[in-house]
Amino acid sequence: MKKTRRNRLRQRWQSVQQSLSMYQYCGRAVALVWTTNRTLTVILAVLTLIAGLLPGAIAYIGKLIVDGVVQAAHSGLASDRWHTLTYLGVEAGLIALQAACKQGLALCQSLLRALLGHKVNELILEKALTLDMAHFEDSEFYDKLVRARREASSRPLSLVGRTFSLVQDTLSLITYSSLLLHFSVWAVLVLMVAAIPAFIAETRFAGEAFRLFRWRAPETRQQNYLEWLLSNDTAAMEVKLYQLGSLLLDRYRNIFHQLYGEDRDLTIRRSLWSYLLGLLSTIAFYGAYVWIVLEAIAGTISLGDLTMYLVVFRQGQSTFASVLSAIGGMYEDSLYLSNLYEYLEQEIPRPFGHATKGRLRGDGLRFEHVSFRYPGSSQPALTGVSLHLKPGQKLAIVGENGSGKTTLIKLLTRLYTPDSGRILLDGLDLREWDIDTLQRRIGVIFQNFVRYQFTVGENIGAGDVNFIDDEARWHDAATKGIAREFIETLPETYYTQLGRWFKSGRELSGGQWQKIALSRAFMRTNADILVLDEPTAAMDAEAEVRIFDHFRAMTQNQMAILISHRFSTVRMADQIVVLQNGTIVEQGTHEELVRSGGRYAQLFSLQAAGYR
Repeated sequence: MKKTRRNRLRQRWQSVQQSLSMYQYCGRAVALVWTTNRTLTVILAVLTLIAGLLPGAIAYIGKLIVDGVVQAAHSGLASDRWHTLTYLGVEAGLIALQAACKQGLALCQSLLRALLGHKVNELILEKALTLDMAHFEDSEFYDKLVRARREASSRPLSLVGRTFSLVQDTLSLITYSSLLLHFSVWAVLVLMVAAIPAFIAETRFAGEAFRLFRWRAPETRQQNYLEWLLSNDTAAMEVKLYQLGSLLLDRYRNIFHQLYGEDRDLTIRRSLWSYLLGLLSTIAFYGAYVWIVLEAIAGTISLGDLTMYLVVFRQGQSTFASVLSAIGGMYEDSLYLSNLYEYLEQEIPRPFGHATKGRLRGDGLRFEHVSFRYPGSSQPALTGVSLHLKPGQKLAIVGENGSGKTTLIKLLTRLYTPDSGRILLDGLDLREWDIDTLQRRIGVIFQNFVRYQFTVGENIGAGDVNFIDDEARWHDAATKGIAREFIETLPETYYTQLGRWFKSGRELSGGQWQKIALSRAFMRTNADILVLDEPTAAMDAEAEVRIFDHFRAMTQNQMAILISHRFSTVRMADQIVVLQNGTIVEQGTHEELVRSGGRYAQLFSLQAAGYR
């Protein structure tokens, strides 16, 4: 029994420690706001201090006015009247100053909200640039990213606002308490104790709301995806053709109703408890009200004191409740802000290579017993892959879907690192190369290349970010990619807006987009490795042959890796690799593989039969 009790106490203490640790984000939020705009932060701090001291001063001046009125009424002296009017003028000035502070605080917060929202989103996007491919393909990490982005732009400023508000209310509370202590210490204690139950309930419900927020990241992401499917031009054609709209909308509604039901239950319980516990504050106030009125009737305090104590107790009680609410709100904001820092502080292994040239220049590209398994997968994507590609040679990779063809390219481009074995370029392991230098030596067209909603020139220029606006390079790359002919027929040639997202955008055919992507790969004039992953899938057979004849002529001194299902293209390669279940099962020239009568010959015969 004692052991169980000790365990409960330990758990409660750990819970308290965990709750207190959340407040570490207050300082970090202030630092974040400080780095966003120091001038606005200083102004915000000064206005907060002034606004915190003014309510007590206004309450005290109000007492002097009431007492002055009573005194002037009894004495009838002009000097007493002028003193009273002077107090009235001072109060008017303080009220005007209070209004100015309130407006100034609102202005600073509005400006900081915009700047801070941009700053936080910028930090999130900068972090995204450092992530590995494994992070983008990990659903749990995506949930972490979703949680970081939701409310991340508003919570830091909210936390800072509550922190400053806490300082302001604390200063006001100190001035109220110093005035109220002249009446009774017990009045101060009643003022404070009455607000504590509401604070405890609010903190508890804030924790429950945050737990709901964390649990629901996958559902929220699914809801966003359904919204994208229903409203994006990419999916619109198929959604309409297959009449998926009603089904997707129903799923969207179902997720909303599930989330709304959870929010509704929590909101009702939160409101009910807030009302019931708020009654305690009301009872405490009227109890003190009776007490102060009786003291005034007995003549213990003056009419001015009566007025001041009632104002101080009412505002003091409201201010203390505001202090506790700010503390509870800071806890809630800190919970959400922990998501942001959990994402920003995710440890990302940094590439450690620094080499800019290899040990054996001219040795080309080597895969030596390379094996790889995707994170979370039980099946290897590649097993014991070995091959050698010399400068100027063309390598074709064939195999069924899922055989590991694209995985091999991801390893070559350092998007992933092999689990075992090594990949060498010019006799040096890829892991020893400087990542930027290595990737500048490789031009790639992925099967699912990006169709940027940019101009034609920018779509091509994206192949080399250092020359993305270089029009001469656009022309040269478009010529090599056999895109120049159709580009010159477009309304504004290289300055034609592509896609339908923006005004005057023009959509291209699948084959035209692939020519743009091929041109993009040629933007890297220093690239000595070109990788084409299904580059002509959307082109007709005649265009495909013309492109590859041209491609071979343009890349005589470059290594080229071609992934294709079309054997009319594959047979042009110097060597062909056949992948099956992540393993090389055959390797050789087209003639050698056909003569061997193996898997390649079988696939070639099947495809050739389709043209007979």
